[in-house]
Amino acid sequence: MFVSPDKYLQGAGILEQSQGYLHQLGEKVLMMADEVVWPIAGVDFASYLENNGFTVTRAEFGGEAYVEEITRITKIARDAKVDMIIGLGGGKTLDTSKAIAQALNAHLVIAPTAASADAPTAGLSVLYTPDGQFDQYEFYSRHSDLVLVDTQIIANAPVRTLVSGISDAMATNIEAKATAKKHGVTMGGGQATFAGRAIAAECERVLWEYAYEAVESNKAHVVTPALEAIVEANTLLSGLGFENGGLAAAHAIHNGFTAVHGEIHSLTHGEKVAFGTMVELVLQGTPHAELNKYIEFYLTLGLPITLEATHLDQLSDADLLKIGALATAPDETMKNMPFTVTPEMVVNAMKAASAYAHGYESSHEIRPVFVNKALAMAGVNQ
Repeated sequence: MFVSPDKYLQGAGILEQSQGYLHQLGEKVLMMADEVVWPIAGVDFASYLENNGFTVTRAEFGGEAYVEEITRITKIARDAKVDMIIGLGGGKTLDTSKAIAQALNAHLVIAPTAASADAPTAGLSVLYTPDGQFDQYEFYSRHSDLVLVDTQIIANAPVRTLVSGISDAMATNIEAKATAKKHGVTMGGGQATFAGRAIAAECERVLWEYAYEAVESNKAHVVTPALEAIVEANTLLSGLGFENGGLAAAHAIHNGFTAVHGEIHSLTHGEKVAFGTMVELVLQGTPHAELNKYIEFYLTLGLPITLEATHLDQLSDADLLKIGALATAPDETMKNMPFTVTPEMVVNAMKAASAYAHGYESSHEIRPVFVNKALAMAGVNQ
């Protein structure tokens, strides 16, 4: 099985070049964005649409993708009798817009304002409880009609979001390879195609080649070929790669983190996936030469791959075991690993991954291209 959005458009200023594509989908729009995104991109985009013949109903997203929020905004859209939903913003905004479009059988346009995750191209949502704990994956009968990725907006977004997206994307091929070895089921609901596996592999190749230059471009707020390459990797290649290649340990461990409270939840999705990916590499018994490549990559990007950097050092062994237990639950993507993983194996691999990262850093000079200010302010060293 291979699944994907109908159309993907990427480029600087693409939002205000999109009316021709959008008119093919309808005229009455519900545009949804959170309080941060509205002044950055929402007001101008809504005005552009209104000036080009669209009727726009504006809805402010509350910040968490959960059932009650979906119900609230669905009512706004139904009352306005819209025929198109535009989700503008980050992953949780986009995931919520997917659920609303499905409920109304409306056309769906996805417009990410950061390349922080691969949610834009996926035909599923990650839903949470109102207090932010992982609840469930919600799968939809169809994908979005159009994905609009404005790279000038992304160039102006915080660098931390791009780095988080790079981390999330780096998990794609690692998890796809594990799923293929297991002959596991992809997030699309079938066996991986050669196309899906090739996209996942290309995603990783692009990351190795362009990540550092893309971060420097983002820091300078300029659109360059390197930035365009990484935006595509973070968004399109990673999205198609994970949905058509499969998830395994890295994202299961990310979801396992919701079993505990604490400072780990101050990290972004991609930052948590970075450590989850390291744990998967350890579980798989990755040879040291290959493992060191990933360690250097993550440390150079300033990503948290130790217990201290993820704040997990503050937890007891009993709490760590809760993470392991949730990560290995029967319905988790850990089932796509080519061997049985126990909660105890997860805990041991977390401790080992942290030790390996510390060992590498102590014997190598690392010059990060991005210093995570949130971690630095917390006094955390990698």
